[in-house]
Amino acid sequence: MIVQFGFNRRYAADFAAARKLIDDGAVGTPQLLRSLTRDPGSTAGIANPERIPPGTIFLETLIHDFDTLNWLNPGSVPLRVHAVADALVAPDAKAGGLLDTAVVTITYSNGAIAVAEANFNALYGYDVRGEVFGSAGMVTAGGPQASSATTYTSAGIGAATVRLNVDLFHDAYTAELAHFVDAVRARRDGLEAPGTPGPGGTDARNALAIALAAVRSAETGLPVEVASIAELRPAESELHLAGGQA
Repeated sequence: MIVQFGFNRRYAADFAAARKLIDDGAVGTPQLLRSLTRDPGSTAGIANPERIPPGTIFLETLIHDFDTLNWLNPGSVPLRVHAVADALVAPDAKAGGLLDTAVVTITYSNGAIAVAEANFNALYGYDVRGEVFGSAGMVTAGGPQASSATTYTSAGIGAATVRLNVDLFHDAYTAELAHFVDAVRARRDGLEAPGTPGPGGTDARNALAIALAAVRSAETGLPVEVASIAELRPAESELHLAGGQA
């Protein structure tokens, strides 16, 4: 049976290019990682915040950032999670369990430290970014710009931004579905699956373990050992840099 989870950032061209640079040793050994999701919003704030289930910011939004961080730090597993979260956009909904702003720090088995952040109301557009800083350099991916076109006028410098996930990740969603269909077709026809396998059960388990640890940490205000949530194993082999670069 083919299992593929919907972590679409792996299929976005800029994030995929970032991962290849990491595999090629361009940044050396990952030391600091960052991933963020800022959902597009409006001056009116969040519509119907009472309808957002508790834990959404960790279990539905930041879980994509958690997978991205795991994927950009291949061969390592998360060890410790510390989350701080609040309802800063819709404070009146906090009593119902809403958290609309969060920052999560993750410590990995290779010593790398990662930060994931999210907010539900970015007035300037839909903003998804990633960054890996390592012993040899840094790589970044993502951003809210709709294109590289930039205006320079008397009003200043400006650029159009994306407002919907289906616009920001249109090509990634398409590539994700195509990859799954190709894998199913190859299995049906007894052929070797094309390309790198998509995110599977181990990837999903590792991301979910971080999310559940973040929920507990936000509730208690304390760091949480991921081993208290689940025993994890790397989803792929450890990163081996060309020429033994550290």
